[in-house]
Amino acid sequence: AWAFRKKSPQLKKVVNQFIKQHRQGTLMGNIIFKRYLKNNRWVKNPTQEDQRKRFTETVSLFQENGKRYNFDYLMLMALAFQESQLDQKRRSSAGAIGIMQVLQSTAGDRNVDIKDIEKIENNISAGSKYLRFIYDRYYADNQKMDDLNKMLFSFAAYNAGPRKIAKMRTLTQKMGLNENLWFANVELAAAKHIVRETVQYVSNIYKYYIAYRLSQEHLSNKNRSIN
Repeated sequence: AWAFRKKSPQLKKVVNQFIKQHRQGTLMGNIIFKRYLKNNRWVKNPTQEDQRKRFTETVSLFQENGKRYNFDYLMLMALAFQESQLDQKRRSSAGAIGIMQVLQSTAGDRNVDIKDIEKIENNISAGSKYLRFIYDRYYADNQKMDDLNKMLFSFAAYNAGPRKIAKMRTLTQKMGLNENLWFANVELAAAKHIVRETVQYVSNIYKYYIAYRLSQEHLSNKNRSIN
């Protein structure tokens, strides 16, 4: 829905032009339609009571790993919620294990090298360390990419693999878009050339992160007012 004051012909012209260029049937329009309007089964509410219980039970472990690997712990929790809804019992058909959905081969790689990922503390450490490796190896030194996009690309690579995301960035350039921006740029190339899962995956993590951050800010303000 668009809202602007009456008798705004210039704004109306710009909005109408945008809608024409991004309506359903265009690449961007189809992504928006599928993401927000078709259904909402792909997104969960991380602040519901049962999910909040899992948050409370695991938050200290994520805080520890956030400090250890220099990440916002809420970003790590948003990633874990997307992967497993914070459920260490979760197993995938591909063999991914636990709360961070880590493969044994990933945990055993020399860049991670964390054993016994059946234990939740090791699982979180393995996933966090692997994310740190991706971030440092592929995105940390990119001066044209801001901190948020470095995280978004790291999430995408955690899901699809760094090589696929590198290919998507090259295709993004060929499309005349910015290969250093995820939203509305590389995600368009990803949606066009690889499984839409990665596009939805990154979008969901960012939504969960915002939900967690707002929830924590609300709780902090509430406690401050009580004290």
